[in-house]
Amino acid sequence: MKHSTGKVRRGVDPADSTRNSRGRLVAITMLAVGSLLLAGCTSTGAGGAGGAGDKTVLKVYGWKGGDAEPANVKEINAAFEKANPDITLEYSFIPSAAYPQRVQSELLAGNAADVIMTDSAKVQDWGSSGYLEDLSSQPWVTGVRKELKPFVENDGKTYSMPMEVIGISLFANNALLQKAGITQNPATWPEFEADLQKAKDAGITPLSLPNKGGWTGDAAINAIAASLVYKNQPSFDSDFVQGKASFSSWKSSLQQMMDLQSKGFIDFKSELGVDEWSTGISDFQAGKSAFYLQGAWNQSTFTKAGLDNSFIPWPATDKPDSNANLFVGTMLSVNAKSKVKTAAEKYVEFWSAGKNASLYLEAENAVSPFTNGENPSGAATKTFVAAVNDGRYRILPSNTWLSAAGEKTLQEQVQALWLGQQSIDQTVKNLDEKLKPTK
Repeated sequence: MKHSTGKVRRGVDPADSTRNSRGRLVAITMLAVGSLLLAGCTSTGAGGAGGAGDKTVLKVYGWKGGDAEPANVKEINAAFEKANPDITLEYSFIPSAAYPQRVQSELLAGNAADVIMTDSAKVQDWGSSGYLEDLSSQPWVTGVRKELKPFVENDGKTYSMPMEVIGISLFANNALLQKAGITQNPATWPEFEADLQKAKDAGITPLSLPNKGGWTGDAAINAIAASLVYKNQPSFDSDFVQGKASFSSWKSSLQQMMDLQSKGFIDFKSELGVDEWSTGISDFQAGKSAFYLQGAWNQSTFTKAGLDNSFIPWPATDKPDSNANLFVGTMLSVNAKSKVKTAAEKYVEFWSAGKNASLYLEAENAVSPFTNGENPSGAATKTFVAAVNDGRYRILPSNTWLSAAGEKTLQEQVQALWLGQQSIDQTVKNLDEKLKPTK
């Protein structure tokens, strides 16, 4: 602001001069206050970026929405801005590998985005640190599936809106299966064994479980246990945390996994040399194996590539009633230090609405985290989604014993088993000792 410095007039009463000076001071002060009030009409996000005109600027961070996993994020964001013309949305895609460190440092500095993508681990960490806004009073909270409450809450408060529950399970290459004389996907363990053998006899690699980083071995044993453990003991996770259960109940699951190698369907040592996030995915897409285990989020890529495949529950049981293996995926949280919390909460609520959420769920090939939500089902995922709709599913306990540290432990134990460094009994003993909760 520029200030005038005019000359003092001669022959003016000092008292009048003082009154005039005070009058000018009052006028200047009122002008300054008015300017501040006017500036207040333009809201800024937690990062302090200015608005455009009288619009509210809302900053959002996420690790979805990039070229590799667009997930219809751009389309949903465009719909939000159209429905809220008073808000300018600034969405920043941050690769998942760099996301935790960058957002953590910005939360600590107080300049992170207004809305940040989270997951169950981040909700527990950042929620307990006071970085996330309590969303317990938001209208969408009552519609969240009850079994998901522990994943979105911390100390009884809701800190995130779940965007999806997504499958980690078995992909089948239908074109290769047909070459081996197989006309339908396996629904039982005996059928699965028979199909693996037929594929092998036809000169087709029966199964690929690329496990260089340890993720696939962990995912495979969980997919098997989803049926062999949780059908008879659905409360295993809470029981184990309370010291009332043991991984001895996982022996049959570990044995089924090891039978894959003893029957010649896979060589675990070879699989340990294949990267699960690059080579493994591209190899299956290129038709190099009949069956493959990964996350349902890859289905969009396979469909786009023209692959004829199915995504099914791991057929672990003798009856066609295997459970789907689910993971609580991405979530949205509000930065506790956001200066535009009303707009931030409006954005989160927009994503909870059925028609908006469906766009994301369809792209991710995920199921709804809400009791009244629709579960998109395509030709490839219909069998998996049917299991979920029937109530046949288990959710990975990423909020308790299968946290980041627990998952690392499980990966190490499975790899040691694959390498022949320990027996199933020793693996069970190690899991009980290393994963038991510390008081």
